[in-house]
Amino acid sequence: MTSSPIATRPLILGSTSRYRHELLSRLRLPFEAVAPRVDETPNPGENPADLALRLALAKARDVAQRFPQAVVIGSDQVADLHGEPLGKPGTHERAVAQLRRMSGKTVVFQTALAVVCMETGFEQCEIAPVRVVFRHLGEDEIEEYLLAEQPYDCAGSAKSEGLGIALLERIDNDDPTALVGLPLIRTCHLLRTAGVKVL
Repeated sequence: MTSSPIATRPLILGSTSRYRHELLSRLRLPFEAVAPRVDETPNPGENPADLALRLALAKARDVAQRFPQAVVIGSDQVADLHGEPLGKPGTHERAVAQLRRMSGKTVVFQTALAVVCMETGFEQCEIAPVRVVFRHLGEDEIEEYLLAEQPYDCAGSAKSEGLGIALLERIDNDDPTALVGLPLIRTCHLLRTAGVKVL
């Protein structure tokens, strides 16, 4: 649905991620970041794309309920290793284990986006899959990368905007910022559809 223009409404990023904050700042729109209160535990048997979409929408809805006049952006990213979801490792040991498993494999990073405005009833979500082919990684390379970047808050331990790019053979996608955490082409589209003037 397309609502009437709501460019004067507050814009909120439902995330505390510094990566998403930096990306959304590129659009030069005034916004506030608010932490969503969402349990990110996967449901039994839930595939990575469905998990990412559910969490992105849950985050946007949670913040929108607290700020019903605002346009709220929610996003989530799940690494998809042959149908198995890989989230943020949180620790060095888990990051090592993730990178060992992804070495030499193709991983799809499912980056989901949701835009919600409670007052107008606007709610839409999209997903931007990014296919990433990892090189065959040596143990020394994994350790050097993790010590340099400490990507423990990144899905699948992959920080492609930094040294993580050296882990990869190829990236295939249609929304260049999706792998970093917020697909800006789709974000602009959904904000325009919601009535927000981007340009």
